Amino acid sequence: MRPTALTIAGFDPSSGAGITADLKVFAAHDIYGMACITALTIQSTLGVRRVEPVGAETIRDTLACLRDDITPTGVKIGMLATAEAVTETARFLAETGIHSQRIVLDPVIRSSFGRELLTSEGLVRLRSELLPHIGWITPNLDELAALTERRSLRREDIAVAAAELQQIARDAGNPGLHIVVTGGHLDRPDDFLLAPNGNAEWLQGERVETQSTHGTGCAFSSALLCQLICGDDPAQAVANAKAYVTDALKAAFPVGKGKGPMHHLFRRS
Repeated sequence: MRPTALTIAGFDPSSGAGITADLKVFAAHDIYGMACITALTIQSTLGVRRVEPVGAETIRDTLACLRDDITPTGVKIGMLATAEAVTETARFLAETGIHSQRIVLDPVIRSSFGRELLTSEGLVRLRSELLPHIGWITPNLDELAALTERRSLRREDIAVAAAELQQIARDAGNPGLHIVVTGGHLDRPDDFLLAPNGNAEWLQGERVETQSTHGTGCAFSSALLCQLICGDDPAQAVANAKAYVTDALKAAFPVGKGKGPMHHLFRRS
């Protein structure tokens, strides 16, 4: 049977990020996609205007309805918006028993335009309730700083902060967390991979000069899940997901007046 992937995330009507972007990434990897919407956003390539969270009961019922019919091969988690959405997602993961190494969390906390996309209580519950159930987390520098309660991070701080986040996961009962710190904000966009056994490596990136950068974090985490579902080992999964994003950025075409989307449906040969 063809593998299935579930995305639990917000809705971006411009389809550069969120649920619809995730579904396009799944399709580009020949994986059947399903979705649970956690929030409706009013946004375009020019920025986020408003966020309307979906109620906890609707999220709970959506996930239960899917669970009763289809157990996904893997899960990608993106924007959750509220503490209640974090709790419902954690409950769903605990009840379905999906292997943690096929659960990828993109910890969306703020938009690139500065709009809050997860409440402060949601961040607290993410650390205490959601971290125990995931095998992968893909923060950027700002998200890693927020998760480890640091003010800011530089390249030389990443390894130490990633180890701190891994310890937070261990304290929450999860000794098997892989961390990929995405380096799009660095002068050279290298990613940092920290495995549960402490092995660490930098994956060299290539800067692509383009305005089509909206939703790259969403796309990377979704592509990473696809590679894990297809059986790649951890380092190869990260490398392949990074290569997909790079190629999809190069293949992007203009959409909108602001930061447009990458070419999510680009297929690597």
